[in-house]
Amino acid sequence: MEKPLLVTEFLDRARKYYGDQEAVVATTGERYTYDELGERSDRFAAALQARGIEKGDRVAILDPNTHYHLEAAYGAMQIGAVHTPLNYRLIPEDYEYILDDAGVDAIYADYDFAHKIEAIRDEVPTETFITNDADAVDGDWEEFDAVLDAASADYDRPEMAEDEVITINYTSGTTGDPKGVCRTHRTETLHAYIVTMYHELTDDDVYLWTLPMFHVNGWGHIYAVSGVGAKHVCTRGVDPADIVETVTTEDVSFLCAAPTVLNQLIDYYNKNDQPAMSGANDVRVTTAGSAPPEATIREVEDDFGWYLKHLYGATETGPLVTMSDNKRRIDDETRFDIKKRQGMGVHGTDVRVVDEDGTDVAWNDAEIGEIVVRGNQVMDHYWNKPEATEEAFNDRVEGYYHMGDLATVDENGMIAIQDRKKDIIISGGENISSIELEDTLFEHPDVSDVAIIPAPSDEWGETPKAFIVPESGDSENPGVTSDDLKEFTADRLARYKIVRRYEFVEELPTTATGKVQKYELREQEWDDEDRMVGQG
Repeated sequence: MEKPLLVTEFLDRARKYYGDQEAVVATTGERYTYDELGERSDRFAAALQARGIEKGDRVAILDPNTHYHLEAAYGAMQIGAVHTPLNYRLIPEDYEYILDDAGVDAIYADYDFAHKIEAIRDEVPTETFITNDADAVDGDWEEFDAVLDAASADYDRPEMAEDEVITINYTSGTTGDPKGVCRTHRTETLHAYIVTMYHELTDDDVYLWTLPMFHVNGWGHIYAVSGVGAKHVCTRGVDPADIVETVTTEDVSFLCAAPTVLNQLIDYYNKNDQPAMSGANDVRVTTAGSAPPEATIREVEDDFGWYLKHLYGATETGPLVTMSDNKRRIDDETRFDIKKRQGMGVHGTDVRVVDEDGTDVAWNDAEIGEIVVRGNQVMDHYWNKPEATEEAFNDRVEGYYHMGDLATVDENGMIAIQDRKKDIIISGGENISSIELEDTLFEHPDVSDVAIIPAPSDEWGETPKAFIVPESGDSENPGVTSDDLKEFTADRLARYKIVRRYEFVEELPTTATGKVQKYELREQEWDDEDRMVGQG
């Protein structure tokens, strides 16, 4: 017998079996059971329908990990509307593009970020604007709790199919415009099953939301944590002191953190007399992307007493496609080498590393190829971008999503990223388009030519660096300063994208046809590193 895989079933199951159990610890101090979380989601669903939102319409959510995000997401999805979470670090122009590109019909925005939407509301198709503190926001916004109070808990749940798109996650690509990653009920559900299995989630887990919910739906945890009846502990961003206090007072058992967040916690731990790092529960932590340094793993496991896992993936893949938690091979001598690798493919996922001809590289940890992935958790397509979709799935190998990361494979089938093929910088867990930064700097009248590459950063893993050919032609007297250019980009880019490192040069290395050889610049910057990717 076949049963459709629908994301609504995660909250449905929690309400059925854990209705009277605590579901959410809110940033405002309230605590909600799964019955209460469910009813608030029902009321939001009914309120959306009362405002004309129908199945297939897009509902955007701009929120820093509060309970409102969970309620708005489930409320939207229960009526078949497409959950469209937004990165709260962007600038108004970015939101204008996304809201217009997705044709967003309604938005809930936290009071700290609603002003960014207010600035462009007349330029977008959105008609319904809801916030969690209307008094703190200029413009005509409805109050979330007042909307719920005025709504019935009765709504019409439409028929839904597992192959229908239920979420769109926007991610920075190699071009300036973000791409909308379309994920169906099926891809979301199967990915959440994988997360549940590999993160060993159970109903007595207490999950701390340090990972942004907008990042691929919090790596699927908005579904997985709810589905097992575990507890969500919400936050308003990452602050090391708050994390440590919450871990101990709420008996947190699981959290996710980029290497840069782990380093912030280590710094806090060492500067504050090595406080207790756990409550009544043992703590598991998952990090992702490029590998954390051995010293980071050692301090997290040996000093904090936490158990660290390392996963790999992308917005397009769920994200989880590999895990380094190879317990049969981990011992005191091998654990750092193994946990620094991106790992091996998870269940139902075909992960390969192939050369330019699409042939698998040897498992000798020497031959380098591109990582390609096929699995049930991989995205359906890019929103309104058929050509980009075709290229992503058919560059070297037909039918596989091409990750753009270059890696080796060891004798056990565990991959390790060595370099990046895509023109992307990953700084503190955020994707940054090199081309977007170059286009921005090209607008400065004193810039004749520019090339952006990732440079090593102790804090962020890697950070953008600009090589500038000044309009004056004189690198010693460029006619513009690094501070001038930093200020110029700060006015035009989200804060995490701002270029802070500059080097003025007479010319950029190019091929015979004039194409900039960024590889030469990268080799120069990463000469003292063992690979050309950052640990961030």
